[in-house]
Amino acid sequence: MAKVAFLGLGVMGYPMAGHLAAAGHDVCVYNRTTTKAEAWALTHSGTYARTPRQAAEGAEFVMACVGNDDDLRAVCLGEDGAFAGMWNGATFVDHTTVSAQVTGELYTTAQELGIAFVDAPVSGGQAGAENGQLVVMCGGDEEPYTKAEPVIDAYAKACRRLGESGSGQLTKMVNQICIAGLVQGLSEGLHFAQKAGLDGAAVVDVIGGGAAGSWQMLNRFETMLADEFEHGFAVDWMRKDLGICLSAADDVGASLPVTALVDQFYKDIQKMGGNRWDTSSLIKRLNAFNPAPEPEADDA
Repeated sequence: MAKVAFLGLGVMGYPMAGHLAAAGHDVCVYNRTTTKAEAWALTHSGTYARTPRQAAEGAEFVMACVGNDDDLRAVCLGEDGAFAGMWNGATFVDHTTVSAQVTGELYTTAQELGIAFVDAPVSGGQAGAENGQLVVMCGGDEEPYTKAEPVIDAYAKACRRLGESGSGQLTKMVNQICIAGLVQGLSEGLHFAQKAGLDGAAVVDVIGGGAAGSWQMLNRFETMLADEFEHGFAVDWMRKDLGICLSAADDVGASLPVTALVDQFYKDIQKMGGNRWDTSSLIKRLNAFNPAPEPEADDA
């Protein structure tokens, strides 16, 4: 068992850190809101620190799952940052979905300090984190990855190194590009079914096991048909991720016309007040722009 620090106790980080404690690791957590870290420590018989540096001191592995590039820099760098407290040979594992640029910056800085840095964004959402069933996509040097993988296994159903530093983040971009197109296609399909007078649930029951089937279809069709979106992966987060994808596409010379279009559709959802709605709320945009006709008045 390892001595581990976990930085960031949001909807993903809180249960991920819990799985580490349940697996027997010695876990110290840090969160920007200290009361949340205190609550986690009480629930999981762990410890908490008031700064990332304090959490990282003496840890073999420091895991982070925060919000964006700036949040990651904040917990890593500076006098109170985790890097300042980590010993030579320790490994930092970043589970945040961030840009390849900040990953490169922090990898280089970590190398200069004798710290290993593994980029390891995750897929599976809040449910995957709670159930310990995340897919973890990693980039970085092989030796520290090999050491970190058994620790990551506490909350992963699959974990794989895809290549050198940044490869994990690039793979997560592929993941988000694919999801954006899938959810839009699913939204259009269910919207069409409703307009055509079909039973949407029955349609999914028939086609879900065929070539059109997907995780999104099987796990989101019921709430989409019920117009329920107060759950899952928030639109704000998806727009952040798609912005990273589109920026990286410019850098590598890739064309992402559908991704760019769906990103604008999510912007429409934000204008509707759906910042925290699940990404499957794309169907709500279609239904809002194409409302069902009012029933005809009775002539009697």
